This record gives sequence, structure tokens and C-alpha cells, in this order.
Amino acid sequence: MARHLITSAIPYINGIKHLGNLVGSQLPADLFARYQRGRGNEVLFLCATDEHGTPAELAATKAGKPVAEYCAEMHEVQAKIAEGFRLSFDHFGRSSSEQNKALTQHFAGVLAEQDLIREVSETQMYSHADGRYLPDRYIEGICPNCGFDSARGDQCDNCTKQLDPVDLINPHSTISGSTDLEMRETKHLYLRQSQMKDQLDAWIDSKTDWPVLTTSIAKKWLHDGDGLQDRGITRDLDWGVPVKKGGEDWPGMEGKVFYVWFDAPIEYIACSQEWVDAGKGEDWERWWRTDKGADDVTYTQFMGKDNVPFHTLSFPCTILGSGEPWKLVDYIKSFNYLNYDGGQFSTSRGRGVFMDQALEILPADYWRWWLMSHAPESSDSEFTWENFQQSVNKDLADVLGNFVSRITKFCRSKFGEEVPAGGAYGDREEAAIKEISDRLKAYEGFMDAIEVRKAANELRAIWVIGNEYLQEAAPWSTFKEDPETAAAQVRFGLNLIRVYAILSAPFIPDASDAMLEAMKSDDKGWPSDIAAALSALGTGHSFAVPENLFRKITDEEREDWQQRFAGTRD
Repeated sequence: MARHLITSAIPYINGIKHLGNLVGSQLPADLFARYQRGRGNEVLFLCATDEHGTPAELAATKAGKPVAEYCAEMHEVQAKIAEGFRLSFDHFGRSSSEQNKALTQHFAGVLAEQDLIREVSETQMYSHADGRYLPDRYIEGICPNCGFDSARGDQCDNCTKQLDPVDLINPHSTISGSTDLEMRETKHLYLRQSQMKDQLDAWIDSKTDWPVLTTSIAKKWLHDGDGLQDRGITRDLDWGVPVKKGGEDWPGMEGKVFYVWFDAPIEYIACSQEWVDAGKGEDWERWWRTDKGADDVTYTQFMGKDNVPFHTLSFPCTILGSGEPWKLVDYIKSFNYLNYDGGQFSTSRGRGVFMDQALEILPADYWRWWLMSHAPESSDSEFTWENFQQSVNKDLADVLGNFVSRITKFCRSKFGEEVPAGGAYGDREEAAIKEISDRLKAYEGFMDAIEVRKAANELRAIWVIGNEYLQEAAPWSTFKEDPETAAAQVRFGLNLIRVYAILSAPFIPDASDAMLEAMKSDDKGWPSDIAAALSALGTGHSFAVPENLFRKITDEEREDWQQRFAGTRD
């Protein structure tokens, strides 16, 4: 049994996320976790809310609530929505946890011991109107690299270039909008990433199986311009992990907190401690410490391309630089952007369909299938309502749902609600078994390689085989002349429903459960031997005719939703 540690990029606490956020990290991570569990492997799937930094403070101020109270409330909201999308986290933690606080301070202390942290006196933006320093996201302006007019003080969302507030052209305060800013001297800690450039370069070179998107972004930051730069890891903020060396005060750093991008990835490890402390699991160290058994763990991270620099450079600097036996990531699956109907999804600008709104109009499986079958892997992709309607109606309703409905209703009308006896599988069934077996190998290969769209295409092709078999066998016609053969054909089709339920579970878990419940089967064992799997439900095994698995989206609904979500969110 293989062991898989899986983490999804942790979403910011500042509001409900849109479908573009979902498809870029949490959903494909869940797909992979469900698949690995289905194959009988041991999985620890972790995610959390990212609660520190300026996004949290700004959102809390806007909501008129203390930041700690706001974060606690939004964690519950995001956890509930994650459950609604059937995201099967083993634990959904919080970066503001005591576990993450202690672990972040521990890493800072050991990095200082390794001479990988230096103290820097620097000038920083100070706003007279706000009476405070303005770190990273409290400042917006024009990106000096691409000219984007809403670049933040830490990164440009348009070109993904990491920035410092002083780099911005025509900067202004995001609190007051004031441009009355000046540079004042302050002290901060810097992680000496430049000292680890060669080690990081060699490590990334060893990852020959990583997606080109991941390695190309990492190499860009390592080699473009002046190469990998040291990075500030503290901020002048009230909310965050206090700057300490382990549990000891850090002279000169009083009143400062660690930069959110220093403590947030550490939450992946802390989240496993929270998992244990919550009574959900045991021995977190066997997942994270190579001296405690983590050598046989395969660690896979999922994220959008904007997060890649932090997970290929900054976080590995923390792990490698500590000199301690921590587990490094084995594979980083990164995604391009999902655009929305001719524009971009944007949390800050309220453009697109948000996760709570999506669940209000259709169940999770509809969204899961479309998003994964159109995942932005090799390039950016685009959500359109026309394409969404077409995919749901053709793939889910016409192919899978129609097959399940036809075979169960026909069997009930002619043989009752149990698997019929009589007849034997013949050449047509053997041909279908071979075709499904071949497709299954391809499906498993794509799922193992986390090639999401290709896996979805293979799964759909397996569904199509059932429809084509049913159309050619035509048991409703066969029954008139040869009830025995018709019984075998129906038996084949009913067993195929169970196979479809198991194979489809990573993509559409609710429909999978509905199919298994209808077939009255608790056996979710992976159907590696298709011939055996298609005889698993023996004669006399009872079943129920399920409700329609999927309904079609009407033109009127599509037009209504298209208009409803065309504007900005309140």
C-alpha cells in the first residue's frame, strides 16, 4: 500500500472563493486524493485557511469586525462550502492555529542558527493619512514589469512577478486611497534565499517529471535578471505570528509579525498536528519527518501558477535551510488560470461565479465534472455558460445518466428489481470487456500522472462504451425472441453501473454514491479485473431504480444565469 501526502494551496480568508480558485488547487487535489483512496492507498489530504497578512486585516476592517473574529467566522464558511463541493480533506485547518505559531517560530529560530536570516534596515512606505507603515497589500500601483495598473505591493497578479512596495509606480494606500506616502526607515528580517540558489537549482533540475509550467516559473525566478533574491519575512502588522526565535524574544523585532508567505506554507505541517490534536489521526511525524518514516511518502502539492514561486523556492528554502529531516515535496501540479465568459474571475472585483452561488443553482457534481474536464493545465481555459450547458447535458445526462436509467428501468419492467438469471456473456460482452479494460489502463495512467483532462476524456469514453453496448445489444428487442440472452445483457449492464460508480467517484462522488446505493453494493474495490467486476453482482442480487442522476440544463436557465452573473457581486 502506497502512502500519499496531498496538500492544496490554502485559500485566503478574505471572502468566498470563485470557481477559478477551486479548479486551480482544491478540486484537482481532491480528485487525486479520492483516486488514491479508491486504489487502496493510504492518504493524508490537508488544507487550511490562510488567515494572516493584509488580506485578512483589510477584509475584517471592511466587515467591521475584529480580525480574529472575522477569521473564525470565515473559516466556518469556507469549511461548509468545501463540504458542499465534497472536498474530502482529512483536516481543514487554520494558519492562525497555535500549532502553526509554534512551528513558524521554530523554523525562524533554526534558520537563524544556520545563518540564513539577516537583519536589514530598510525604508518602507509610510502613510501620513493612515498613520502607519503600509506593507505589501496595503499598497497598490502600476507594475514596473508589465504595466498592470492594480499590482499589489508583494506581487503582480497579471505577470506573477514578485515585488516590493517601493517597486510600484504611482503607489497609493488601499486603506484610504491616499498618495501622501513617504519612505521611512524600519528594521526587518530577510531569508537569505540567495545563499541556497545552487542547492535549489539542483533540486529543481532533479524533478524531470514536473509539469513544464511549474519548472519554467521556478527557473525564471532562479535565473532571470539578478537571479534569486533574499526575501523579507517580517512585516509591520498587528495580526500574525509574533516574531520570535522559537519561544524566545527577538531583540529589535518587537511588535512585528512574520510575513504571511513565510508562515502560510508551514501550516501544511502544522495542519497535520491539528489533525492529530483533533483526534482524527495519529503520528503526524510519519508523514513529515524522514527520520520518522516519511521516506516512503509521496508528497504532491496542487496550486495555481501564481503560487509556484513560493512553493518551489521560498518554502523549500525554509525546509532545506533548517537542516532538519523534513519531507520535501515530490511533485507540484500547477494550473493556469480559468477565465470567465470573456474576462477574468476576480475575488476583489467580484467577477464570475463564486463557490456558494454555484451550489445554490446546481449540485456539486455538475461543477466538479465541468471544471475537471476543462481544467486549465496546458494553457488558460475559459468558462462559458454555453459550454457548461453542453457538457452537462451531453456527458452527464445523455451518456452516463441515460445509460443508468435505461438499463434499470428495462430490467424492472421485464425481470423485476433483481439481477436476472439466464444466458451467458458472449462475443459482444467480451468485446466490451476488452475495450473497457484497455480504456481503464489509460484512465489509471492519466490519473497516476495527474493529467486531469485526459483522465476525464477516458472516463467519458468508458461511459460511452456502455451506451454503445446497450444500443447494439438492444435487450428490449432481444427479449421478444430470446429472454435468456436478454437477461445476460441486462446483467452485464447492471454490473457496469457498479463499475461506473467506482471509476467515477473521484470526479462525481454524489452520483457514484447514488449508483452504488441503487445497486445495493457496499463493495468499492477498484475494478482492476474488468471481467470479474462485470460478474460481481450475481443473479438474484436486488437493486433499485435510482432517480435521474442528472437533469438537463434548459436554455432558459442558461440565459438567466448568464445574465445574473454578468455583473459584479455585491
